[in-house]
Amino acid sequence: MSIAEWNRPLWNNVLERRRRGAMPHALLLAGPAGLGKRAFGAALAALLLCENPGDSACGSCRSCLLVAAGSHPDRIELNLELRDDGKTLRTEIVVEQIRVLSQRLSMTAQFGGHQVALIDPADLMNTAAANALLKTLEEPGAGTVMILVSDQFARLPATIRSRCQRLDFGLPNAAEAMAWLKRQGVDGAAQALEAAAGNPGLALELARGGGLALRTEVASDLANLWARKAVPAEIANRWAKSEAERRCWFAAQLAQAEAAAQARAARGPLALTAISDFNKLAQWFREAGRVREQLRTPVRSELLLLELLLAWRALAPAARRA
Repeated sequence: MSIAEWNRPLWNNVLERRRRGAMPHALLLAGPAGLGKRAFGAALAALLLCENPGDSACGSCRSCLLVAAGSHPDRIELNLELRDDGKTLRTEIVVEQIRVLSQRLSMTAQFGGHQVALIDPADLMNTAAANALLKTLEEPGAGTVMILVSDQFARLPATIRSRCQRLDFGLPNAAEAMAWLKRQGVDGAAQALEAAAGNPGLALELARGGGLALRTEVASDLANLWARKAVPAEIANRWAKSEAERRCWFAAQLAQAEAAAQARAARGPLALTAISDFNKLAQWFREAGRVREQLRTPVRSELLLLELLLAWRALAPAARRA
């Protein structure tokens, strides 16, 4: 539950609120995945429940030991649950979970201090669940603190966002990110960080989970399509069968990096010979983001991907003519 160095200003902000007795009843930890929001939320929950708190939880009191064991009665964590078949995870947080949470929070804290609820990922609450949470947010019990963790906070209803104090988690500078990755023992930290667009947590995941090889494969596919050396339908079918959403994210990121390199008259990750129509490339980047979102729904993914890849290939002759 250590706090990343780049999140220290946010942590100090929370500590100052706590010292002034101005701890909000609901905090929204917002920002891309990989920046330490979840570790921050867990550390904050431990601090609020600790019997001997300082600038962090003591780690040795009864409350801290129960938190570490996952059995503290005043700490409630709400995540995606298994479906009724007991095998697959739900894709959203449902209203029944919020009702159980609200019932728990209506009771007196068993240890006489705070009750802390962690909702993660908050942006995956369905409409009924979000509406059910509103009443608890509007009428919080004494000592109740709700910590909502969201990778895409714009998905949350405005009514939820307006009732939370938001902490925005941003990218660290390159030196901080590189130092952190090296402490994690990442080989090729610079390459991983570039592939992750400066996000250290994502860079760590890519370095340890084979993501860099997948990104290289996506780059090769896009370059071959650009040069008309590959068939879009074959690539679309292959992408649809394995990590389609992640491939789509890499594709969008590679196109963005290529445009930035071309603007500097430098060689980009796709090594395209010319891109002169930046407006069309930006439009394709936005389309890749839209397709990525749609891939999370029950759709024919290969058809969505085929349309996207055909649009990519169509950019090449336009760029050459220009």
